[in-house]
Amino acid sequence: MVTAYDATFARILDEAGADLLLVGDSLGMVIQGNDDTLSVTVDDIVYHCRAVARGASHAHIVGDMPFLSYQLTPEEALRNAGRILAQGRAHSVKLEGGRSVAPTIARMVAAGIPVMAHVGLTPQSVHAMGGFRVQGRDEDDARRILDDAHAVAEAGAYALVLEGIPGELAARITAEVAIPTIGIGAGVDCDGQVLVCYDLLGLTADLRPKFVKRYDELFDRGVAAVRQFCDDVRSRSFPGPEHTFGVAKRPRAVASTG
Repeated sequence: MVTAYDATFARILDEAGADLLLVGDSLGMVIQGNDDTLSVTVDDIVYHCRAVARGASHAHIVGDMPFLSYQLTPEEALRNAGRILAQGRAHSVKLEGGRSVAPTIARMVAAGIPVMAHVGLTPQSVHAMGGFRVQGRDEDDARRILDDAHAVAEAGAYALVLEGIPGELAARITAEVAIPTIGIGAGVDCDGQVLVCYDLLGLTADLRPKFVKRYDELFDRGVAAVRQFCDDVRSRSFPGPEHTFGVAKRPRAVASTG
């Protein structure tokens, strides 16, 4: 699974063979430039889901449910999830939380909405957690995360994101729950893995989390390409004749011989 936010990236990731495209509330950081994900709205997710749906042909599209779009009442959660599917053209939704959101997951699943759950480090609770910190390192916290995983699976979630937890805990959860797990900073024993596409491609110049493998450095390559464009424009080597349109020539008149 890889995050996607527009049609062009969706097409790249889809053609590369990604099984799932997550329209994540991480767009608040990598697209909107915020320090966290909390200001992302349902309208934002719907807009970006529609764009991703236009670019993807094969991948399953998951729309993130933003902060306070599902925590207030099950009815509002159902309505917002329905918008992400009906208007955003996503195939399922993802929401953060464990046992506390299990009844909401059950309500959505009963209404025919597939739900991916997310436990461990949950970015929408960043302030309650004291920052983006690894979770589940002590016995009590690990037991809580394990209980959360079982609760969301029993509520009907079809898959479970495990974020920012020790690899040993992720392996135990993967062995115990009956649904696939997708890890991010959770070790190799999960059933799948997810990365933010901007991290994977090296487009985040100043953010280099430990759990990310950068498969390219497109930020640096992009800077170099645009610098070359600027130099070419200033030196008048661009546009060249091959990039310039000419005036159409009129056909020469043929003299009459009659």
